[in-house]
Amino acid sequence: MTQSASSEKQAFISQLKNIVGGPQLLTDARSTERYRKGFRSGVGNALAVVFPTRLLQLWQILQACVAADKIVIMQAANTGLTEGSTPSGNDYDRDVVIVSTLRLDHVQVLDNGKQVVGFPGSTLNQLEKLLKPYGREPHSVIGSSCIGASVIGGVCNNSGGSLVKRGPAYTEMALYAQLGADGQLRLVNHLGIRLGDTPEEILTRLEQGDYRPQDVEYGELRASDNEYAERVRDVDADTPSRFNADQRRLYEASGCAGKLAVFAVRLDTFEKETQEQVFYIGTNDTAVLTELRRHMLSQFENLPVAGEYMHRDIFDIAETYGKDTFLMIDKLGTDQMPRFFTLKGRVDATFNKLPLLPHNLTDRLMQGLSHLAPSHLPKRMKAYRERFEHHLLLKMSGTGTEEAYAYLKHYFASADGDFFVCTADEGKKAFLHRFAAAGAAVRYHAVHADKVGGYSGAGHRAAPQRQPMVRNAAAGNRQPTGAQTVLRPFYVSRVPSGLRGEERRRHAPTETADVGNPRSAWRGISGRA
Repeated sequence: MTQSASSEKQAFISQLKNIVGGPQLLTDARSTERYRKGFRSGVGNALAVVFPTRLLQLWQILQACVAADKIVIMQAANTGLTEGSTPSGNDYDRDVVIVSTLRLDHVQVLDNGKQVVGFPGSTLNQLEKLLKPYGREPHSVIGSSCIGASVIGGVCNNSGGSLVKRGPAYTEMALYAQLGADGQLRLVNHLGIRLGDTPEEILTRLEQGDYRPQDVEYGELRASDNEYAERVRDVDADTPSRFNADQRRLYEASGCAGKLAVFAVRLDTFEKETQEQVFYIGTNDTAVLTELRRHMLSQFENLPVAGEYMHRDIFDIAETYGKDTFLMIDKLGTDQMPRFFTLKGRVDATFNKLPLLPHNLTDRLMQGLSHLAPSHLPKRMKAYRERFEHHLLLKMSGTGTEEAYAYLKHYFASADGDFFVCTADEGKKAFLHRFAAAGAAVRYHAVHADKVGGYSGAGHRAAPQRQPMVRNAAAGNRQPTGAQTVLRPFYVSRVPSGLRGEERRRHAPTETADVGNPRSAWRGISGRA
């Protein structure tokens, strides 16, 4: 590095420090590691990690980065659910700046809870608690919400969630920064809230909630995918009901994947489901599940709340390697999980620097301690594990419960398989086991890193209607080696068939993540084509 380049970097760092203050800026590799490394995968170098505490500071940081020709990666909780919130490798052509939005976590309630405005660091867990007194829920209420995933990250990545009626995270109302073809950074206010004209006025008034009810517009722009419930019923369509890069649901912030810096989104909320009932279904014939799916989506008057598939292999892996996660949520509740994952990230970053300690020490310790706890799964679930290779968790609500029970009783009088009506405790634990399964695959890799290859979080979805909803997998062992984990949301399919290479990658499934793919950020907010 030349002396001139070094001086320019120091001047840039000083500029960031002037914007946010010294304590809100990290530059040395040791202190930035946990922000540069993803939970599942993804790691790389970064010139700085900066923590704005005001929306106006975020705008000024972006201005400084664009002027200095830096790559910007927006990061919230860094859950790593789809990667994208950390650098990926060290082959970028310019310096990377990570902007952590965790301290910009405000949520504003509109129309008595029917809509919300979420800031960059707001989380699903936070939103779920905020909406509870209103009897409403956010787009996702299990899974991503437990580990502190961000609201805006879900929108930017078209997060699917697991709820059948709600579709992917989507809005046409957002406040974002965009780099134009002329190289100018502009703030675009499409929130549908009159906040003024200049970036300074818009950001200050929004942050302070300085607007009146009459300043909030209710027009034709959507704050959710309100057509999804109809689309998912079309079981004979030639395209999946949901997949990434779906042109119907790419709109400004929605699906931008890091090409925009999003300051706020306006989203619909949903009435909380009542009188929920979980049915546990087992079969050894994948055609049974395909028939169930097609009939329920096309013929039921009431759509399921959720449907989750698990293969026997992942059932076993989750029982062993997801046990501590299961027990923590079951005993302590979901509120503690974001705090736990944050603490674990800090501890891992510290321990991994010590040469005498093995990597993933916390995972190994927690795995060892989990063996001391007694069996945690309901007896009927374990009995179905012995009888059936394929498992379906079906959740209904309201009058849909009676509709589902009548159909399942009639159907399994002759079909290969069986079902039982879960007690409240069994239903809770069935879905909790399914949630723990996703992290169990990561834990398995962490504990057996010397025996298995790299971890790939590929969320398989069924192809269009002509193919089975689930595929047969190799029979699992109780102690798998090179484990193949098979689980998926059951009532959605995302990846169109016939796609290969880059096209298939563009349509690959996502769950709720943070803001953006680093390579997209490279092409987008960073200012390079």
